[in-house]
Amino acid sequence: MNDVAEEAAEEAGWATAKTLAEALPYIQIYDRETVVIKYGGHAMGQEEVAKVFAADAVLLKLLGVHPVVVHGGGPQISRMLDKAGVKSTFVDGLRVTDEATMEVAEMVLSGAINKEIANWITQAGAEADVRGVGLSGKDARLITAEKVTRTRKDPDSNIEQVVDLGFVGEPTKIDPHIIQALLTSETDYIPVIAPIGVSAAGETFNINADTVAGALAGALKAKRMLMLTDIKGVLDANGELIRQMTLDEARDLIASGVATGGMIPKLENAIHAVESGVEAVVILDGRRPHAMLVELFSEHGAGTLISR
Repeated sequence: MNDVAEEAAEEAGWATAKTLAEALPYIQIYDRETVVIKYGGHAMGQEEVAKVFAADAVLLKLLGVHPVVVHGGGPQISRMLDKAGVKSTFVDGLRVTDEATMEVAEMVLSGAINKEIANWITQAGAEADVRGVGLSGKDARLITAEKVTRTRKDPDSNIEQVVDLGFVGEPTKIDPHIIQALLTSETDYIPVIAPIGVSAAGETFNINADTVAGALAGALKAKRMLMLTDIKGVLDANGELIRQMTLDEARDLIASGVATGGMIPKLENAIHAVESGVEAVVILDGRRPHAMLVELFSEHGAGTLISR
């Protein structure tokens, strides 16, 4: 190594030390606190990005945080349905989940995606023995669900009609005992949850992953819920990032029409999570490497923080 390269390497070392020292106050804030992470979007399908996410989750655990990961998988389900020759129908943008679709959704969510994320975490944490544990809502009565009911107005008669979305559910009860047992174990476990629930009668339901993350964060009284998305956060009417907002301001964004499309249910889930006991929810760009670390351990954060 020549002198210039050696000097650059030394400077990089000092910069790393300075960054760690500046993070100390934030590391102490989250010590032994639960952070629920909704992991989804297109970044989830890219192996290299997913491995960076897994390593960051391990780092959180080793810094004293209790991360709990809830993942989606809509694009992966769509690809597998196409392969299996199962045709999807949509009502107002929501996939109707018939029996054949439900079988594929559970296979993809609870099988392929869930175990892959858990394994990446285990591999990333191998040296310190941090282990990913893949679960679905069917395990240990974690998520009891019921069928979602949706209505829409008939464009001709203007009469409200009930829309049958099939095996699409919403959580009615979260029993977090299995998660709490993993988080308080002497071994460093990181739970990874697939958004599948089961009814009291034993029917399996596919549930929106944002909804599961919010319900689970509320049941665990999490310090933070991080919603990793494909955009940098919540934008105002001028397209600028909003760094912080209250629940009332979030409701106003929806009512005024500034929040549109998929951001509306994300804000609604954030509002519900905070009302359920989560200290704050952050909507941030999961495509950017180390977004979670920037959010939790730096002064300015990385997305939009929503709190009371």
